[in-house]
Amino acid sequence: MTSRQTLKQKESSTRIGDFVVISPVRNEAEYIGETISSLVHQTLRPLRWVIVDDGSTDTTADIVARAQEEHDWILLVKLQKRRDRQVGGGVVRAFEAGRECVKDMDFRFLCKLDGDLKLRATYFERILHYFNRDPELGTLSGKCYLVPDWKSGDNTTRLEFTNDEFSLGAAKFYRRECFEDIGGFVREVMWDGIDCHRCRQLGWKAASIDDPELKIYHLRQMGSSHRSVFRGRMRHGYGQYFMGTHPLYMMVSGVFRMKERPYILGGLLMIVGYFKAAFGGVKQHGDPAFRKHLRQWQMARLFPWLRKR
Repeated sequence: MTSRQTLKQKESSTRIGDFVVISPVRNEAEYIGETISSLVHQTLRPLRWVIVDDGSTDTTADIVARAQEEHDWILLVKLQKRRDRQVGGGVVRAFEAGRECVKDMDFRFLCKLDGDLKLRATYFERILHYFNRDPELGTLSGKCYLVPDWKSGDNTTRLEFTNDEFSLGAAKFYRRECFEDIGGFVREVMWDGIDCHRCRQLGWKAASIDDPELKIYHLRQMGSSHRSVFRGRMRHGYGQYFMGTHPLYMMVSGVFRMKERPYILGGLLMIVGYFKAAFGGVKQHGDPAFRKHLRQWQMARLFPWLRKR
């Protein structure tokens, strides 16, 4: 029996979950094969996996097309090529194109998944365990661990910080009802923070859990896919200002993030990006009630005694 026949036999016995996965990708040829392999080997696979190629100029689409031929639950969608990567807005635009492909399907959960990740075989099964246990849980992810030298066979990992009250932008798993309640993602850089605050504003829970079965292996450093990690830190600060973050919270957050690579400079660039946006007249999120909720949450984290009030 060939290896392909063995894989097909295994796939036919794999259980199908009540969820869909949507992956906006662009120039992920170096990593997407690992992501595909980890989903194919899940103990609980999605009803449909829509991979949206957002104008790649490398062989990303070819790799996904081959996977589509082998697995009828994988669907490749190709968007028109564009000159540059549109961070934030571009990702959400591609995600929405993928969601359009599954709008008539019957599913209870959906997942936004990046194309440079590896998941444990029981990842989706474990995720649904938490959702079934807590009906107020709106969005969840595991924690992300960077694997800097995965190509050389070195599996040494380094935790990439994610607040416990946020699902990870690279792998957001949502209860469909919650996702529709919040109105989907905002087409801005901080879309993956706004959504979690919006969840809380509407009474849902958002979380990431450091469960061994939910370990997410990141093959590329978070925030480094567009030009450089330094540009990514500046962009993060810009997004925080757009979202409506309180200046004091931004200062404390930037200092806290100085302990991550790139040390000192990364956190400093976040602060610079924030105040550059503030003094540059950047418009903030248009919902005053959201911004008020956000700042109340932030002050309660800086000053715990406010939580009791």
